[in-house]
Amino acid sequence: MSWFESFVLGLVQGLTEFLPISSSAHLRLTAAFAGWHDPGAAFTAITQIGTEAAVLIYFRKDIVRIVSAWFRSLTDRSMRSDHDAQMGWLVIVGSIPIGVLGVTFKDQIEGPFRNLRLIATTLIVMGIVLGIADRLAARDEVGGKHRAGKERKTLKELGVKDGLIFGFCQAMALIPGVSRSGATISGGLLMGYTREAAARYSFLLAIPAVLASGVFELKDAGEGHVSWGPTIFATVIAFGVGYAVIAWFMKFITTKSFMPFVIYRIILGILLFALVGAGVLSPHAGESAG
Repeated sequence: MSWFESFVLGLVQGLTEFLPISSSAHLRLTAAFAGWHDPGAAFTAITQIGTEAAVLIYFRKDIVRIVSAWFRSLTDRSMRSDHDAQMGWLVIVGSIPIGVLGVTFKDQIEGPFRNLRLIATTLIVMGIVLGIADRLAARDEVGGKHRAGKERKTLKELGVKDGLIFGFCQAMALIPGVSRSGATISGGLLMGYTREAAARYSFLLAIPAVLASGVFELKDAGEGHVSWGPTIFATVIAFGVGYAVIAWFMKFITTKSFMPFVIYRIILGILLFALVGAGVLSPHAGESAG
């Protein structure tokens, strides 16, 4: 991998990690369209450490508060009813599905799941799911001609059951094209949470999963055509761009719908199907050299 490739891929990772459009799919597609080697699951996981570092800084006050309350709750029984302490446990509970499924399906994640036809399918299907969830949320917020608006749930109402459902939604993002934020936010909206609550828990939930995945894949960095230098460079680029994107996205969702991302996903999926069907792209483009 050249330094230019690592710059572009780091930029793509930072731009797409927090948007509900799938960063892993865009890394895969960028390489396929440019005629580069597939950067691979290890490169993707490690560069995600950069974007998760942006989450750690952006939500630093929330994280310090949650971690502090969680540790105190281990010895102080009165702290176990504290919302922040409970959030610490809920992040742990919600991380279980992706940890188990990530290890179980590691070979598929690094191989068959990166097929461009599958990515096109998940882009479209999850785009439709996100669109439905967004419409339901909008209907609750504004009400209707003969129906008052419905109050949606906040994170204070999050329990173990919903935390696990969020976790299984996050685990779906092991398949490129699904999108970690897209799946968890869709799940949250379908369960009746506000856009802000679903997005906030989605980002907090991703921290242990992404950091663990990145550390786990460190042993594979530098193998094949991807070397340590470009990987670290891409991770730094992803951090800088990712921080700017997450700050913008958290403001965007307070007043805007997810429909632009829904439309984008569906169009990209259809385009990808057309290019593969026409023979312009192979469904395994770049894989043989990875």
